[in-house]
Amino acid sequence: MSSLTDIEKRYFEKLLGMQSGYVLDYSDATFGEFFNRHKINIHGQKYQTYGTSKAKKMRAFWEQEPDVLVGRVLGEMLEAYEADCSLNNRDVETSVLEKARGIVSRLSGVPAPTKPTQTIDEFLHSEFSIPNIQKLPIEAQAVPIIESRLNEARIAMGAGAYLSTIFLCGSVLEAVLLGAAQKEPARFNRASASPKAVDGSVKRFHEWSLAQFIDVACEAGLLKPDVKKFSHGLRDFRNYIHPYEQMLSGFTPDQHTAKVCFQVLKAALASVAGERK
Repeated sequence: MSSLTDIEKRYFEKLLGMQSGYVLDYSDATFGEFFNRHKINIHGQKYQTYGTSKAKKMRAFWEQEPDVLVGRVLGEMLEAYEADCSLNNRDVETSVLEKARGIVSRLSGVPAPTKPTQTIDEFLHSEFSIPNIQKLPIEAQAVPIIESRLNEARIAMGAGAYLSTIFLCGSVLEAVLLGAAQKEPARFNRASASPKAVDGSVKRFHEWSLAQFIDVACEAGLLKPDVKKFSHGLRDFRNYIHPYEQMLSGFTPDQHTAKVCFQVLKAALASVAGERK
């Protein structure tokens, strides 16, 4: 059972939009995927103490689980909140967010960071350039395909095809991280975040989700923490390739969202190519 107080819970209720029964813009599928990465079956009977809405399951989760686990989950939720606000061009409730971060630090048993967390606007205005594709750890036969998709993403951006831009960025990121894993399988398989099968063995790479590749690549030092944070935002939007996921979320991509996703891709490629120290 976590030590979250009633007052502390209100901060998260506010930021995550739980008053409506939802949690951010997660669908049932993406909510389940998020918790699966933390080895939690959030849709199981265990978390239906108060009902079956996502918000009610979240409340049951933080009442039943220990501080460290709740802190880890809420910490990532705060990153998702910030990315969601920025990608959808909404204002971040800075004072409430900072208070919530302090609560996460208490639950996790680690000091609150003294350096301000990088905002999406700061990240967006950072200088990243796409590296020489030949430096990326991908098969030679895949190089022209990656180059073609990057060029198509630029064309889509210029034409106002923002949803297509996001899908292309997500596909390139997944291809490059898969290539990196195939080049150094031991490095990826040894990571604590690597997804496990029922028997405890690491799953084959073709069974990994993009979210899992992102987490493991960061743990292995291939992606910087800022890229990990915003890559999950790109991954969430890439999931809207399924029309019903987009319909349920009410997601409408715009130029700002597409620019952020392209910036995430550029930063990720530079990281994987070893051009970000």
